[in-house]
Amino acid sequence: MYSCLIGSFYYFCAHLAINCAKVIMELEQSFIALIEQSIKANWYLNALTDYKGATLQYRDVARKIEKIHIMLENAGIVQGDKIAICGRNSAHWTVTFLAVMTYGGVVVPILHEFKPDQVHNIVNHSEARLLFAGDQVWENLNEMVMPHLEGIIELKDFGLVVSRSEKLTYAREHLNEMFGRKYPCRFRPENVSYRKETSPEELSIINYTSGTTGYSKGVMLPYRSILSNVLYCKEKIGIKAGDSVVSMLPLGHVFGMVFDFLYGFTVGAHLWFLTRMPSPKIIAESFAEIRPRVISCVPLIVEKIFKKNILPKVDNKLGKLLLHVPIISDKIKELIRQKAMEVFGGNFIEIIIGGAPFNAEVEAFVRSINFPYTIAYGMTECGPIICHNHWTELKQASCGTVAARMEAKVLSSNPSEVPGELVCRGANVMLGYYKNEEATGQVIDKDGWLHTGDMAIIDSEGHIYIKGRCKNLLLTASGQNIYPEEIESKLNNMPYVSESLVILQQDKLVALVYPDNDDAFAHGLKHADIERAMEENRIELNKQLPAYSQITRCKLYPEEFEKTAKKSIKRFLYQDIKE
Repeated sequence: MYSCLIGSFYYFCAHLAINCAKVIMELEQSFIALIEQSIKANWYLNALTDYKGATLQYRDVARKIEKIHIMLENAGIVQGDKIAICGRNSAHWTVTFLAVMTYGGVVVPILHEFKPDQVHNIVNHSEARLLFAGDQVWENLNEMVMPHLEGIIELKDFGLVVSRSEKLTYAREHLNEMFGRKYPCRFRPENVSYRKETSPEELSIINYTSGTTGYSKGVMLPYRSILSNVLYCKEKIGIKAGDSVVSMLPLGHVFGMVFDFLYGFTVGAHLWFLTRMPSPKIIAESFAEIRPRVISCVPLIVEKIFKKNILPKVDNKLGKLLLHVPIISDKIKELIRQKAMEVFGGNFIEIIIGGAPFNAEVEAFVRSINFPYTIAYGMTECGPIICHNHWTELKQASCGTVAARMEAKVLSSNPSEVPGELVCRGANVMLGYYKNEEATGQVIDKDGWLHTGDMAIIDSEGHIYIKGRCKNLLLTASGQNIYPEEIESKLNNMPYVSESLVILQQDKLVALVYPDNDDAFAHGLKHADIERAMEENRIELNKQLPAYSQITRCKLYPEEFEKTAKKSIKRFLYQDIKE
């Protein structure tokens, strides 16, 4: 018996050592080498397409990268310098990102949804030497409040719109001439040779958070984080060279940047950029043509498409009755599934949903029709992945199990029953917040655990269930903990509700509701009718809630709630709304 235990112990240690060695070997790969290899291997394949616009093959991307390298070198930009990019998703956005990274600069992607003063502050705080900006972004900026910036370059055509450097001006004006001298013959795959990161800990990206708490922090992501995330995508998702990927999530946010762009590019995929808001109409039109192989999006997109384009087809008394008849129900569900597959192009492996909580009722429905969705949970500080599962392994209401090269635990006396804060550590975790040691120390403890700020439970098989944000937790005078997200999820599926926000006022729960006016007016409702409908919703909702979380009032809100780029409501703006 004793010898068996000793043997088991040595087996465990050996197994652990092998796993550790494997992780170290994986992270000793060069991420920049993956980019270089993909360009060479997929030279004649389509790489980047602006929908209804031009297409760049991998060889075209390589030429543009090389030209930007020449411009940066002759402008005096050196390894480690910060270069900011702010604009809508486009082929030139990704070309710029790849050029800066492979040159040795630190990329500072800025969400194009940020207001001008936020862009100014991020450019200044990051100490960026250059800014590549989309034309719509540039129109609203003021270069005078960014005094340390040496130049602003438009993403549309790489035109130099502001220059405070003679070297930069000369380099841009003579760029084609310098490229021609360097490569008098054709630019070939063998000409592609990029510098490699000096260490997995080398800083690659400073990604400013979208500010749900009212301000942005610069998340410093090292190459190991980006590499680990991309390797995870390769291990779990499974697209290949030539597959189409639609980039709907903003590239200025790490979810879209990694899952769509960097993962897709390193495997030789064909990336499509819609260059406009992904409305249900635009998605139906573009996806039928593109037929993407994998789709990453926020829950709001899936919820809108099902609620507007698919669920109404069964939202009648006959449909609801038939759904409870097992034999007919299966047939109807299959028809609904076919329709849903068609709307998203009919060719995808799975839809990856992340960035915000998925509505519980919508999830239950899509699961009942065997629709291939999965949940990716993470945060910018992990570049972004913490948890995920393939759609065939996902448990309902779960965000999956902890990702490879990561570990996680719930800080609770009974993690499977009592929610506690979810913490994690591993290869994906950031270096810290740029120029903000105090904020870094508040989220990464002395043992390296990153405190996510999310309350969760974890089951015996390691599946994690997010209950809500720690800071969103509402504590009543009676001592009850209430997660507003769970109530909002139910309310958002009720008639004429577009979105909602549950707040605590004088120890009473109040639901702020932005109504679906288009739907209400289409059914002939006036303002007074909508108010009555919300009161009916409140009564019905309370039947589904325990006594301590009853909603005392539904208050109509006149406009859509302000959101982050991930489409999470900026709750801090609405906590002090008066009666």
